[in-house]
Amino acid sequence: MNERPKLDNNLDGKTFKEYYYLKEELIDFCRKNDLQTTGGKLELIERISDFLDTGKRTYKHHTIRKTKIVDNITLNTIIEDNFVCTEKHRAFYKGQIGNSFSFNVAFQKWLKNNAGKTYQNSIDAYYQILGDKKKNKTKIDKQFEYNTYIRDFFNDNKDKSLDQAIKCWIYKKSLKGHNKYEKDDLKILD
Repeated sequence: MNERPKLDNNLDGKTFKEYYYLKEELIDFCRKNDLQTTGGKLELIERISDFLDTGKRTYKHHTIRKTKIVDNITLNTIIEDNFVCTEKHRAFYKGQIGNSFSFNVAFQKWLKNNAGKTYQNSIDAYYQILGDKKKNKTKIDKQFEYNTYIRDFFNDNKDKSLDQAIKCWIYKKSLKGHNKYEKDDLKILD
C-alpha cells in the first residue's frame, strides 16, 4: 500500500490530486503558502495543484451582489435573485413546514436556481427533495467523497455497521487514486 504523501511544496499537482486530503489540510497549506483560502474543496484542490505545478498564486476576486430585502414573505411572494438564507426566510419556512425544517444543500441550490418562482413552489420543491432523499435518489456533490463512499458502501453491504464502513473509508482514502467504494475495500475488515 502506498502511503499518502505529506502535503507540502515537494509534491507536484498530479501526485497531489491522486490522494485524499481533508479541507482543513488544504486550507492550512494555502495559509502557509500565501494562497487564497476561500472557496469549496474542489476550488482549493485546483488552486493548490496549479500552485504546485507553476508556483503561481492566483486570486479570484468575488463581486458583491446586492440582494433584494423581502419585507413580508407569503406563499405568492416571488423568490428574489441572489437568494440568501436569512432568519426571516427560516422563520417563514418553519411557520409553513414546521420545526423540522432546515436549509439542506439541495434546497438551497433549488432556491438559488429558481428566482422568479413563488415561495409556494419552493415549499413543493422542499417536500419533493425530502421524498427523493428518503428514496436515496438525491445526488451527492463531488466534493462530498466521504458521504458518497458511505452511501455506496451500505448499498452494497446492508449487513455491515457504520464502524466497518468508516474503517473501509479510512483505508480507501489512504490509497493512491480515486476514493470511490469498491467491493475489494472489504479486505481491510478481515
